[in-house]
Amino acid sequence: MKNDSDFKAEKFLSVSSQYKLGKLVTESSHPLTRDLSYLALHNLPEAVAKLKELDDSTIKVLSEKLSEICYLKVIISDTLKSGNNVFFCGCGATGRLSLTIETLWRQVHRGEKIENRVFSFMAGGDVALIRSIENFEDFPDYGARQLLEAGFKDGDLLIGTTEGGETPFVIGAVEKAAEISTRKPFFLYCNPDDQLCEVAERSRMVIENTNIEKINLTVGPMAITGSTRMQSSTILLAVAGTALFYYNSSNETIENEINAFFSFWVSADISFIRKFIALETECYENEEYLLYETNNELGITVITDTTERSPTFSLYPFENAGEKEKNLSLCYLYMPEYKLSVEAWEKLLWRSPRTLEWPEINGIASRERLLGFDFSRNALPRRASQLDSKKQHIFKILDHKEGINFNMEDEKYFFLIPFSNPLFKHLVLKMILNTHSTLIMGRMGRYEGNVMTYLRASNNKLIDRAIRYIDMILIRKDIFLSYIEICHKLFELLEVTPSDQSIVMATVSEIEKHNKKQ
Repeated sequence: MKNDSDFKAEKFLSVSSQYKLGKLVTESSHPLTRDLSYLALHNLPEAVAKLKELDDSTIKVLSEKLSEICYLKVIISDTLKSGNNVFFCGCGATGRLSLTIETLWRQVHRGEKIENRVFSFMAGGDVALIRSIENFEDFPDYGARQLLEAGFKDGDLLIGTTEGGETPFVIGAVEKAAEISTRKPFFLYCNPDDQLCEVAERSRMVIENTNIEKINLTVGPMAITGSTRMQSSTILLAVAGTALFYYNSSNETIENEINAFFSFWVSADISFIRKFIALETECYENEEYLLYETNNELGITVITDTTERSPTFSLYPFENAGEKEKNLSLCYLYMPEYKLSVEAWEKLLWRSPRTLEWPEINGIASRERLLGFDFSRNALPRRASQLDSKKQHIFKILDHKEGINFNMEDEKYFFLIPFSNPLFKHLVLKMILNTHSTLIMGRMGRYEGNVMTYLRASNNKLIDRAIRYIDMILIRKDIFLSYIEICHKLFELLEVTPSDQSIVMATVSEIEKHNKKQ
C-alpha cells in the first residue's frame, strides 16, 4: 500500500512535464559566480564586485529596451487619460515588485486624483508579501479570479510580470484580461521565446496570442542559479516602473533619465556594504537576531528583500504574532513610528491591505492573518520576550531626501542618490540589499558555488528545480538515478526534513546512505 509521500510524488509526476524548466536561461548557472559561496567567505570584496558587475549588465538592458519602454509608456498614458486604470500583477518576487510599483506611485501622487488609478495584486494577496502561499502560483484560475476581484474591467490595462515567463498564475490573469478588455494586456518575462515555447505549452500559447503584447527582458542567468528575485526582478521593476512613472514624458526625457541612471549606477561604489555583511553574519553566528528598522518611504523594498530570504534559503519565515510559532525568523521588519499592526501595514503600502477571504483556503491569506505579521513598534518587545535574553540588533535603513542612511552598531554610511523619482532610489536599494543578503547566506553555507541547495520546494517549479539539483550533485558522486526515483525520495524526505534545513542535501545524503548499504 502506497504511503502519503508516494501519492504526492505521483501527483507531481503526472504534471511534471509542464514544469521541467532546466533548459531556461533563468535556470542555468552563471559562469561568473560559480565560486560565489567560496568568495563570500574568503574574498568578500571580490564577491561584492562580481554581483555588482551582474547588476551593471542588468541595468544596461534598460537602455537597450528603450523602444519597448516608450511603447508601453504610450499605452499607459492612453489608459490613464481615457479614465481607465492600470493594473500590475505577479507571483512571488514579481508579485512583490508589482506591489512596490503601486506603493511608489502612491508616494509620488499622494492626494492627487490619479493616485487611485494604479493597482497591483500578487498571488495570494498582500499576505504573500511576507509569507509564501504554497502552490498558489500553480493555478491559472487563481490569477483570473484575483484579477476580477481587483475590479479589472473593459478599457483597463494589465501588465503581468513573470521572471521565467511560465508562471501559471500570471498567465491565467493575462489571458483573462485579454478576454475582458479591448486594451491588450502586456506580458513581461526574462527567457528567450524559443526556449519557453519548447518547455512550456502555457508559455507558447501566450507568446503566440496576438491579443497579448509581449516584452522580452532576458538578462541571462541569475547570480544564484534560479534565484530570479535578483537580476530578473530588477529589470522587470526597472522597465515596468519607468514606463509608468514617465507616462507623461517625452521619449527623449525617458532616454536621458535611463542614461543618467545607468551612468550613476555603473560608477557607484557599494563596497561599504561589506562591513554590514560582516556585522549581520556575526550576529547570526552568535545565535542572535536582527530587526531591520525603516520608514514608510523605504519599507516596501526592505520587507521584500528580508522576506524573500526565507523561501530562497530555507530560513524560518517572519513569524505571526497570532499563531504562536515556535521558531522566530532571524530578522524582522521594524517600523517604530507606528503603534498598531494595521497602521504599520497602511503606512508600508500607502493604502489599506488587500486580502483574500476565500473559504476554501482556510484563512491563510485573510486580513486577520495579515495583521498577525506585526512590524509596528510592538515587534521589538514581542520578539525580546521570546528570545530568552538573546541579543536583538537593530539595522537602520532610513530615507533621506538625497539618499539612504545605513546604520548598524558603530557602522554608519550615507549613500547619495541624485534622483527625485523614488523608482531609482528603490532600484538602488534593491540591488544593494540583494547583494547584502545573498553574501550573508553564502557565508552561512546556504548555497554551494552558485547552486541554491537550500531552496524550499513549495510549488511545482521548485520541486522540479530541487530534483535537478539533487541529480546534478549525485552525478558528481557517480550516483545515477532516474528523475522518478529522485522525485519519490525527495517527497519522502519532505515529510521529515525541518523547514530550515536543505531538502536538496538531505535527499542526497539519504540516497548516498542507501547506495552504501547495497
